Amino acid sequence: MMSSKVYMADLRTTHKNNLFAKLGRLLECLGLEERIESGYLTAIKLHFGEEGNVSFIRPVLVRPVVEMLRKLEARPFVTDTNTLYVGSRSDAVGHLETAIRHGFNFPVLGAPVLIADGLKGNSVRRVEIGLKHFKEVKIAAEIHNADALVVLSHFKGHELTGFGGALKNLGMGCAGREGKLAQHSNISPKVVRKRCVGCGHCLEWCPAGAIRIDRELGKAVIDNEQCVGCGECIVVCPQKAVNIRWNETVPVFQEKMMEYAYGACHGKRERCFFINFVLQVSPACDCYGHNDMPVVADIGILASRDPVALDQACADLVVAAPGMAGSVLGEQLAPGSDKFRTVYPEIEWRSQLAYAAKIGLGSRSYELERI
Repeated sequence: MMSSKVYMADLRTTHKNNLFAKLGRLLECLGLEERIESGYLTAIKLHFGEEGNVSFIRPVLVRPVVEMLRKLEARPFVTDTNTLYVGSRSDAVGHLETAIRHGFNFPVLGAPVLIADGLKGNSVRRVEIGLKHFKEVKIAAEIHNADALVVLSHFKGHELTGFGGALKNLGMGCAGREGKLAQHSNISPKVVRKRCVGCGHCLEWCPAGAIRIDRELGKAVIDNEQCVGCGECIVVCPQKAVNIRWNETVPVFQEKMMEYAYGACHGKRERCFFINFVLQVSPACDCYGHNDMPVVADIGILASRDPVALDQACADLVVAAPGMAGSVLGEQLAPGSDKFRTVYPEIEWRSQLAYAAKIGLGSRSYELERI
Protein backbone atom coordinates (compact mmCIF):
# COMPACT_ATOMS: atom_id res chain seq x y z
CA MET A 1 0.00 0.00 0.00
CA MET A 2 1.21 3.50 -0.82
CA SER A 3 2.29 5.96 1.84
CA SER A 4 -0.35 8.25 3.33
CA LYS A 5 0.03 11.92 4.10
CA VAL A 6 0.19 12.90 7.76
CA TYR A 7 0.32 16.60 8.60
CA MET A 8 1.87 17.94 11.77
CA ALA A 9 1.74 21.25 13.59
CA ASP A 10 4.26 21.71 16.39
CA LEU A 11 3.53 23.91 19.39
CA ARG A 12 5.79 26.87 18.56
CA THR A 13 3.61 29.95 18.19
CA THR A 14 3.76 33.72 17.73
CA HIS A 15 1.13 36.46 18.05
CA LYS A 16 0.52 36.13 14.30
CA ASN A 17 0.63 32.34 14.21
CA ASN A 18 -1.09 30.92 17.27
CA LEU A 19 -2.29 27.36 17.85
CA PHE A 20 -5.77 28.10 16.49
CA ALA A 21 -4.24 29.31 13.22
CA LYS A 22 -2.14 26.16 12.99
CA LEU A 23 -5.15 23.98 13.67
CA GLY A 24 -7.00 25.79 10.90
CA ARG A 25 -4.20 25.03 8.45
CA LEU A 26 -4.27 21.37 9.45
CA LEU A 27 -7.97 21.29 8.60
CA GLU A 28 -7.26 22.90 5.24
CA CYS A 29 -4.65 20.21 4.54
CA LEU A 30 -7.29 17.53 5.10
CA GLY A 31 -9.41 18.93 2.27
CA LEU A 32 -12.73 19.11 4.08
CA GLU A 33 -14.08 21.57 1.52
CA GLU A 34 -13.68 18.95 -1.22
CA ARG A 35 -15.66 16.26 0.63
CA ILE A 36 -18.17 17.96 2.92
CA GLU A 37 -21.18 19.51 1.23
CA SER A 38 -23.68 22.08 2.42
CA GLY A 39 -26.17 20.60 4.87
CA TYR A 40 -24.06 17.56 5.81
CA LEU A 41 -24.79 16.43 9.36
CA THR A 42 -21.22 16.05 10.59
CA ALA A 43 -20.28 14.22 13.77
CA ILE A 44 -17.26 15.51 15.68
CA LYS A 45 -16.30 12.48 17.75
CA LEU A 46 -14.22 13.01 20.86
CA HIS A 47 -13.90 11.96 24.50
CA PHE A 48 -15.38 14.30 27.13
CA GLY A 49 -13.21 12.83 29.91
CA GLU A 50 -14.28 10.97 33.02
CA GLU A 51 -15.10 13.03 36.11
CA GLY A 52 -11.79 13.81 37.83
CA ASN A 53 -9.69 13.46 34.67
CA VAL A 54 -8.15 16.60 33.16
CA SER A 55 -6.10 15.26 30.24
CA PHE A 56 -8.91 15.28 27.65
CA ILE A 57 -8.82 17.64 24.66
CA ARG A 58 -9.62 21.23 25.66
CA PRO A 59 -13.02 22.38 24.42
CA VAL A 60 -11.55 25.60 22.99
CA LEU A 61 -9.48 23.45 20.59
CA VAL A 62 -12.68 21.89 19.26
CA ARG A 63 -14.19 25.28 18.36
CA PRO A 64 -11.99 25.84 15.23
CA VAL A 65 -13.22 22.50 13.84
CA VAL A 66 -16.82 23.59 14.35
CA GLU A 67 -16.11 26.95 12.73
CA MET A 68 -14.52 25.34 9.67
CA LEU A 69 -17.52 23.05 9.23
CA ARG A 70 -19.96 25.96 9.61
CA LYS A 71 -17.96 27.89 7.01
CA LEU A 72 -18.65 24.98 4.65
CA GLU A 73 -22.36 25.24 5.58
CA ALA A 74 -22.28 21.81 7.20
CA ARG A 75 -24.30 21.07 10.34
CA PRO A 76 -21.80 19.90 12.98
CA PHE A 77 -22.57 18.25 16.30
CA VAL A 78 -20.14 17.12 19.01
CA THR A 79 -20.62 13.59 20.27
CA ASP A 80 -19.40 10.58 22.23
CA THR A 81 -20.86 7.23 23.33
CA ASN A 82 -21.71 5.90 26.76
CA THR A 83 -19.22 3.75 28.66
CA LEU A 84 -19.36 0.04 29.38
CA TYR A 85 -18.09 0.53 32.93
CA VAL A 86 -19.98 2.27 35.71
CA GLY A 87 -18.87 5.88 35.99
CA SER A 88 -19.88 9.47 35.29
CA ARG A 89 -20.56 8.72 31.60
CA SER A 90 -22.40 5.40 31.68
CA ASP A 91 -25.75 6.91 30.61
CA ALA A 92 -26.61 9.94 28.53
CA VAL A 93 -27.82 12.08 31.45
CA GLY A 94 -24.64 11.68 33.50
CA HIS A 95 -22.56 11.84 30.33
CA LEU A 96 -23.98 15.20 29.28
CA GLU A 97 -23.65 16.55 32.80
CA THR A 98 -19.98 15.55 32.82
CA ALA A 99 -19.43 17.05 29.36
CA ILE A 100 -20.95 20.36 30.44
CA ARG A 101 -18.85 20.46 33.63
CA HIS A 102 -15.76 19.92 31.46
CA GLY A 103 -16.66 22.83 29.21
CA PHE A 104 -18.25 20.98 26.31
CA ASN A 105 -21.33 23.13 25.76
CA PHE A 106 -22.85 25.25 23.01
CA PRO A 107 -21.44 28.63 24.14
CA VAL A 108 -17.88 27.25 24.05
CA LEU A 109 -18.13 24.88 21.07
CA GLY A 110 -20.62 26.66 18.85
CA ALA A 111 -22.33 23.32 18.20
CA PRO A 112 -24.82 21.11 20.03
CA VAL A 113 -23.64 18.14 22.10
CA LEU A 114 -25.42 14.80 21.94
CA ILE A 115 -24.73 11.22 23.00
CA ALA A 116 -24.58 9.07 19.88
CA ASP A 117 -25.88 5.79 21.33
CA GLY A 118 -28.84 7.14 23.25
CA LEU A 119 -29.94 7.19 26.85
CA LYS A 120 -28.54 3.80 27.90
CA GLY A 121 -26.06 2.98 25.14
CA ASN A 122 -28.40 0.72 23.16
CA SER A 123 -29.32 3.02 20.27
CA VAL A 124 -27.26 1.37 17.53
CA ARG A 125 -27.25 0.45 13.86
CA ARG A 126 -26.13 -2.97 12.66
CA VAL A 127 -23.45 -2.70 10.00
CA GLU A 128 -22.39 -5.67 7.90
CA ILE A 129 -18.61 -5.93 7.51
CA GLY A 130 -17.94 -9.65 6.90
CA LEU A 131 -14.54 -9.78 8.62
CA LYS A 132 -12.78 -12.46 10.68
CA HIS A 133 -14.30 -11.85 14.11
CA PHE A 134 -17.51 -10.03 13.24
CA LYS A 135 -19.88 -10.42 10.32
CA GLU A 136 -21.70 -7.36 11.60
CA VAL A 137 -20.96 -4.68 14.17
CA LYS A 138 -23.19 -2.45 16.27
CA ILE A 139 -22.28 1.20 15.75
CA ALA A 140 -23.79 4.11 17.69
CA ALA A 141 -26.83 5.23 15.71
CA GLU A 142 -26.03 8.93 15.34
CA ILE A 143 -22.44 8.28 14.27
CA HIS A 144 -23.67 5.82 11.66
CA ASN A 145 -26.42 8.22 10.56
CA ALA A 146 -24.04 11.18 10.18
CA ASP A 147 -23.06 12.21 6.66
CA ALA A 148 -19.43 12.85 7.67
CA LEU A 149 -17.17 12.19 10.64
CA VAL A 150 -14.33 14.19 12.18
CA VAL A 151 -12.50 12.19 14.86
CA LEU A 152 -10.56 14.21 17.45
CA SER A 153 -8.42 12.01 19.69
CA HIS A 154 -6.20 12.61 22.70
CA PHE A 155 -3.16 10.40 22.04
CA LYS A 156 -2.12 8.59 25.23
CA GLY A 157 -1.27 5.18 26.68
CA HIS A 158 -3.74 2.37 27.25
CA GLU A 159 -3.57 -0.84 29.29
CA LEU A 160 -4.97 -3.15 26.58
CA THR A 161 -3.77 -1.53 23.36
CA GLY A 162 -0.52 0.12 24.47
CA PHE A 163 -1.76 3.45 23.16
CA GLY A 164 -5.10 5.03 22.36
CA GLY A 165 -5.51 7.27 19.33
CA ALA A 166 -7.72 7.61 16.28
CA LEU A 167 -8.28 3.87 15.81
CA LYS A 168 -9.38 3.29 19.38
CA ASN A 169 -11.61 6.38 19.26
CA LEU A 170 -13.21 4.86 16.16
CA GLY A 171 -13.40 1.21 17.20
CA MET A 172 -14.29 1.42 20.87
CA GLY A 173 -15.55 4.98 20.96
CA CYS A 174 -18.11 4.60 18.16
CA ALA A 175 -19.57 1.29 19.40
CA GLY A 176 -22.76 0.98 21.40
CA ARG A 177 -22.64 -0.81 24.76
CA GLU A 178 -23.28 -4.23 23.20
CA GLY A 179 -20.46 -3.61 20.74
CA LYS A 180 -18.07 -2.59 23.49
CA LEU A 181 -18.95 -5.77 25.37
CA ALA A 182 -18.43 -7.92 22.26
CA GLN A 183 -14.91 -6.52 21.87
CA HIS A 184 -13.92 -7.02 25.52
CA SER A 185 -15.70 -10.27 26.26
CA ASN A 186 -12.79 -12.73 26.07
CA ILE A 187 -10.38 -10.88 28.35
CA SER A 188 -10.32 -11.87 32.01
CA PRO A 189 -7.58 -10.34 34.22
CA LYS A 190 -6.00 -12.21 37.12
CA VAL A 191 -5.37 -11.21 40.73
CA VAL A 192 -1.85 -11.56 42.14
CA ARG A 193 -2.80 -12.65 45.64
CA LYS A 194 0.46 -11.73 47.35
CA ARG A 195 -0.09 -8.09 46.31
CA CYS A 196 -3.84 -7.88 46.95
CA VAL A 197 -4.82 -6.33 50.29
CA GLY A 198 -8.56 -6.83 49.87
CA CYS A 199 -9.35 -3.10 49.79
CA GLY A 200 -12.32 -3.65 47.48
CA HIS A 201 -11.51 -0.69 45.21
CA CYS A 202 -11.77 -2.89 42.11
CA LEU A 203 -15.32 -3.90 43.08
CA GLU A 204 -16.49 -0.31 42.74
CA TRP A 205 -15.27 -0.10 39.14
CA CYS A 206 -16.37 -3.51 37.85
CA PRO A 207 -19.35 -2.95 35.48
CA ALA A 208 -20.34 -6.64 35.60
CA GLY A 209 -20.13 -7.30 39.34
CA ALA A 210 -17.58 -10.00 38.54
CA ILE A 211 -15.26 -9.31 41.49
CA ARG A 212 -15.77 -10.29 45.12
CA ILE A 213 -13.62 -10.41 48.24
CA ASP A 214 -12.99 -13.93 49.48
CA ARG A 215 -13.82 -13.84 53.20
CA GLU A 216 -11.30 -16.50 54.18
CA LEU A 217 -8.41 -15.16 52.12
CA GLY A 218 -9.26 -11.49 52.33
CA LYS A 219 -8.34 -11.21 48.65
CA ALA A 220 -10.17 -10.18 45.50
CA VAL A 221 -11.43 -12.95 43.25
CA ILE A 222 -12.56 -12.50 39.63
CA ASP A 223 -15.35 -14.65 38.24
CA ASN A 224 -14.08 -15.45 34.73
CA GLU A 225 -17.54 -16.37 33.49
CA GLN A 226 -19.06 -13.08 34.61
CA CYS A 227 -16.11 -10.85 33.67
CA VAL A 228 -16.67 -8.73 30.54
CA GLY A 229 -12.95 -8.06 30.08
CA CYS A 230 -13.08 -4.25 30.21
CA GLY A 231 -9.75 -4.11 32.06
CA GLU A 232 -10.78 -1.29 34.41
CA CYS A 233 -9.62 -3.21 37.48
CA ILE A 234 -6.07 -3.39 36.11
CA VAL A 235 -5.43 0.34 36.35
CA VAL A 236 -7.60 1.27 39.34
CA CYS A 237 -5.97 -1.22 41.72
CA PRO A 238 -3.72 0.86 44.04
CA GLN A 239 -1.56 -2.20 44.80
CA LYS A 240 -1.04 -3.15 41.11
CA ALA A 241 -2.40 -6.55 42.07
CA VAL A 242 -4.52 -7.11 38.94
CA ASN A 243 -2.69 -8.13 35.77
CA ILE A 244 -3.60 -9.01 32.22
CA ARG A 245 -3.87 -12.76 31.70
CA TRP A 246 -1.41 -13.02 28.84
CA ASN A 247 -2.83 -15.32 26.18
CA GLU A 248 -4.42 -14.94 22.77
CA THR A 249 -7.23 -12.74 24.06
CA VAL A 250 -5.41 -9.39 24.02
CA PRO A 251 -4.32 -9.66 20.35
CA VAL A 252 -7.86 -10.82 19.52
CA PHE A 253 -9.28 -7.83 21.38
CA GLN A 254 -7.13 -5.50 19.31
CA GLU A 255 -8.29 -7.16 16.09
CA LYS A 256 -11.92 -6.90 17.17
CA MET A 257 -11.47 -3.20 17.88
CA MET A 258 -10.01 -2.65 14.41
CA GLU A 259 -13.03 -4.38 12.88
CA TYR A 260 -15.31 -2.03 14.77
CA ALA A 261 -13.23 0.90 13.52
CA TYR A 262 -13.80 -0.42 10.00
CA GLY A 263 -17.55 -0.53 10.65
CA ALA A 264 -17.63 2.98 12.13
CA CYS A 265 -16.45 4.40 8.78
CA HIS A 266 -18.96 2.39 6.77
CA GLY A 267 -20.67 4.36 4.04
CA LYS A 268 -18.55 7.49 4.50
CA ARG A 269 -14.89 6.43 4.43
CA GLU A 270 -14.03 9.30 2.06
CA ARG A 271 -15.75 11.71 4.43
CA CYS A 272 -13.85 10.69 7.57
CA PHE A 273 -11.09 12.92 8.93
CA PHE A 274 -8.76 12.34 11.86
CA ILE A 275 -6.85 14.68 14.19
CA ASN A 276 -4.67 13.46 17.07
CA PHE A 277 -3.64 15.78 19.89
CA VAL A 278 -0.27 14.51 21.16
CA LEU A 279 -0.50 16.67 24.26
CA GLN A 280 -0.37 15.65 27.92
CA VAL A 281 0.44 12.08 26.87
CA SER A 282 -0.80 10.32 30.00
CA PRO A 283 0.05 6.63 30.51
CA ALA A 284 -3.60 5.52 30.75
CA CYS A 285 -6.97 6.26 29.19
CA ASP A 286 -9.09 9.36 29.85
CA CYS A 287 -11.81 6.97 31.10
CA TYR A 288 -10.27 7.04 34.58
CA GLY A 289 -11.18 9.61 37.19
CA HIS A 290 -7.56 10.75 37.35
CA ASN A 291 -4.59 11.14 35.04
CA ASP A 292 -0.96 10.49 35.85
CA MET A 293 1.77 12.87 34.69
CA PRO A 294 2.70 12.70 30.99
CA VAL A 295 5.34 10.22 29.83
CA VAL A 296 6.79 12.68 27.27
CA ALA A 297 6.63 16.43 26.74
CA ASP A 298 3.89 17.81 24.49
CA ILE A 299 4.69 17.06 20.84
CA GLY A 300 2.01 18.67 18.68
CA ILE A 301 -1.18 18.12 16.71
CA LEU A 302 -1.27 15.68 13.79
CA ALA A 303 -3.94 15.11 11.14
CA SER A 304 -4.62 12.71 8.30
CA ARG A 305 -7.40 11.12 6.29
CA ASP A 306 -5.75 7.77 7.14
CA PRO A 307 -6.22 6.73 10.81
CA VAL A 308 -3.62 3.95 10.58
CA ALA A 309 -0.88 6.21 9.26
CA LEU A 310 -1.85 8.87 11.80
CA ASP A 311 -1.61 6.55 14.81
CA GLN A 312 1.64 5.05 13.50
CA ALA A 313 3.17 8.52 13.13
CA CYS A 314 2.07 9.58 16.61
CA ALA A 315 3.41 6.38 18.17
CA ASP A 316 6.73 6.84 16.38
CA LEU A 317 7.03 10.41 17.66
CA VAL A 318 6.31 9.37 21.26
CA VAL A 319 8.86 6.55 21.06
CA ALA A 320 11.46 8.90 19.57
CA ALA A 321 10.95 11.56 22.26
CA PRO A 322 12.88 11.59 25.56
CA GLY A 323 10.83 10.36 28.50
CA MET A 324 9.70 12.67 31.29
CA ALA A 325 11.72 12.43 34.48
CA GLY A 326 9.55 11.50 37.44
CA SER A 327 6.94 9.76 35.28
CA VAL A 328 5.80 6.14 35.43
CA LEU A 329 8.64 5.33 32.98
CA GLY A 330 11.11 5.29 35.85
CA GLU A 331 14.65 5.15 34.46
CA GLN A 332 13.60 4.20 30.91
CA LEU A 333 13.78 7.75 29.57
CA ALA A 334 16.12 7.47 26.58
CA PRO A 335 14.90 8.79 23.22
CA GLY A 336 13.95 5.79 21.12
CA SER A 337 12.87 3.64 24.05
CA ASP A 338 9.42 2.12 23.62
CA LYS A 339 7.36 4.12 26.11
CA PHE A 340 4.28 1.95 25.64
CA ARG A 341 6.09 -1.34 26.25
CA THR A 342 7.80 0.18 29.29
CA VAL A 343 4.44 0.96 30.86
CA TYR A 344 2.65 -2.16 29.53
CA PRO A 345 5.40 -4.73 28.84
CA GLU A 346 2.98 -7.49 27.85
CA ILE A 347 1.14 -5.45 25.20
CA GLU A 348 2.33 -5.50 21.59
CA TRP A 349 0.76 -2.30 20.33
CA ARG A 350 1.96 -2.73 16.77
CA SER A 351 -0.36 -5.69 16.17
CA GLN A 352 -3.45 -3.46 16.00
CA LEU A 353 -1.81 -1.33 13.32
CA ALA A 354 -0.80 -4.38 11.32
CA TYR A 355 -4.33 -5.79 11.42
CA ALA A 356 -5.91 -2.42 10.60
CA ALA A 357 -3.74 -2.21 7.51
CA LYS A 358 -4.56 -5.81 6.58
CA ILE A 359 -8.32 -5.19 6.55
CA GLY A 360 -7.95 -2.02 4.50
CA LEU A 361 -8.36 0.73 7.09
CA GLY A 362 -5.20 2.46 5.96
CA SER A 363 -1.43 2.22 5.59
CA ARG A 364 1.33 2.04 8.19
CA SER A 365 3.60 3.79 5.71
CA TYR A 366 3.35 7.55 5.89
CA GLU A 367 4.91 10.80 4.75
CA LEU A 368 5.08 13.37 7.54
CA GLU A 369 4.62 16.96 6.40
CA ARG A 370 5.21 19.67 8.97
CA ILE A 371 3.14 22.80 8.41
